[in-house]
Amino acid sequence: MLDTIIRGAHIADGSGKSIYQADLGIMGDKIAEIGNIKASAKTIIDANGLILSPGFVDVHTHYDAQLTWDKYASPSPSLGATTVVIGNCGFSIAPCPPEQRRRISNNLAEVEGMSISALEAGIDWNFESFGEYIELLERKGSYPNVACFVGHSAVRTAVLGREASERLATDDELLIMSQIVSESMQSGAIGFSSSQSLNHNGANGVPMPSRLASKDEFKSLVAAIGECGHGVFQLTVGPHAEMSFLEDIAQENNCIVMMTAALHNEAFPDRAIGMLNGALDAQRRGNGLWAQVSCQPLSMDFSLTSAFPFQPFEAWKELGKLNKTELSKILKSIDYRQKFKKELMSPARGKIFYGDWSKVSIAQVSSRKFQDMEGLSISELSKQLDKHPVDLVFDIALNDNLETIFNAALLNSDEDVVADFLIHEASLISLSDAGAHLRYMCDAGYGLHLLGHWVRNKKIMSLEDAIRRLTTLPASLFNIKDRGHLLPGKFADLVLFDKDEINLGPLKRFDDLPNGESRMMREPIGVEGVWVNGQMVFDGKQYKNIPSPGKILRA
Repeated sequence: MLDTIIRGAHIADGSGKSIYQADLGIMGDKIAEIGNIKASAKTIIDANGLILSPGFVDVHTHYDAQLTWDKYASPSPSLGATTVVIGNCGFSIAPCPPEQRRRISNNLAEVEGMSISALEAGIDWNFESFGEYIELLERKGSYPNVACFVGHSAVRTAVLGREASERLATDDELLIMSQIVSESMQSGAIGFSSSQSLNHNGANGVPMPSRLASKDEFKSLVAAIGECGHGVFQLTVGPHAEMSFLEDIAQENNCIVMMTAALHNEAFPDRAIGMLNGALDAQRRGNGLWAQVSCQPLSMDFSLTSAFPFQPFEAWKELGKLNKTELSKILKSIDYRQKFKKELMSPARGKIFYGDWSKVSIAQVSSRKFQDMEGLSISELSKQLDKHPVDLVFDIALNDNLETIFNAALLNSDEDVVADFLIHEASLISLSDAGAHLRYMCDAGYGLHLLGHWVRNKKIMSLEDAIRRLTTLPASLFNIKDRGHLLPGKFADLVLFDKDEINLGPLKRFDDLPNGESRMMREPIGVEGVWVNGQMVFDGKQYKNIPSPGKILRA
């Protein structure tokens, strides 16, 4: 007798081959049989022609802190992700000596738009080394499978402390860091992650530590991947990324180098496609260079008290540390406004907003007198009121007690360009950033958006190919064994959905983080069931109350 049979499903097995109708049987945590199954089962589910696919493999998340208090890694499993990779961009929380806990959490709060109050109340710090962190996650359990990067900024902070964001490492410090990365790989890290992005600043505007690393430091630390014979190097690239240098690293260590991210920026239209074409050229030379792309615009909610789009501006850097009274005084200043406007008109690498106010709208106001403005773009209002957009934004916020929530579509909003990125041979569709930027956005459901918007509505690729790009492709690139493909003997990570309904629900705010802090969330539409290692974790409406079925992927 099988544990579960899903009858009459239209199976998209993850390979890209044509969909076919069959039953799928589960025994324990594995797929036991696919076909016309005659056996009985404890649980039988009538799929009634729904699509059954492998669970999505989400390789770019930031659940490192959240998983220490939330075994569900919500909302990812409900949105189809059955395996998540954490620790991206160098922002793991391990290794972490006790004296660096505050520094790690403060930097994480700033760079990934998290609530410091929630982090301080929620993180379980019962670990120091990377290996101890993995053991902690195993003890706590999780609903999805979890693979962990060891992060460059965490390693630098563990060794250099405060000076990690200030200077190059000495030879002795570099040796210690290399040993830490090597030990982390031996403990089960899926690879090494880092960032050179000019947007990645920590507490009080200091650069995240990895931004201070030399080329020699990168080469030495990534060498741990080459030495152990497996692993991925994930790098959030800066504006001066050298493709030849990254290709050399891939070749020297026989590893995948995953660049984050090829996002279309109208101010620098050649950059993202240049990354993709450069990666494809490297692949044709036999080297594993890839670029992550997103199927969603980089869109987020923000207020002027936490204005992520403006943080790269020199004129804004000191404002993030001010209280409301101090910030209000600065924003009223005519001299300051002129300074801000001048910088806004000068696009520079590293900036993610460059003055296109048609892509900024008013999402929510606290004062009734501004309610008619909700949903309108700043450019619309600017024309109506004959007021400069900067003055308009500042004045509305000031008259709304700085509680106005704006929405900005910052990058990747030209769908004709994005469509080409999604089908590019050197692209990997990912970038959910799940677990991060919770105050502004929730892109965790990128897989549902791909299947609903880009496949069903825009028809840029087949359903079979889209599922391949969400499952077997990331699993193979990240060397995640026996997942992402529906075959007998593989792990039973599954998503059952209605292809005619699959979509994402609207953004909603929930006050469910530690200390009652809030976050933005989305709910699935058209998802009928999600299984991890043979256990149903989400039934289409709510999470199942079961022992944690996910595994920490050490190999």
